[in-house]
Amino acid sequence: MSSILPQGEDLRRAVKWISSHLQENQDQPVMPLVQEAIFKFDLSPMDADFLIGFYSRKSEDR
Repeated sequence: MSSILPQGEDLRRAVKWISSHLQENQDQPVMPLVQEAIFKFDLSPMDADFLIGFYSRKSEDR
């Protein structure tokens, strides 16, 4: 039985999870973490697209 989360909570959890992994090891590639987070947090296609775009832009800014 799944719990009911507020809208967008899975996306927030995914961003926090990715951020914590990047803090532990800043040299690791971001996109594999993003792909893992998409499945781990069962993100909707729209949330997955947002997450990919968000981290793509962040990696370009480096």
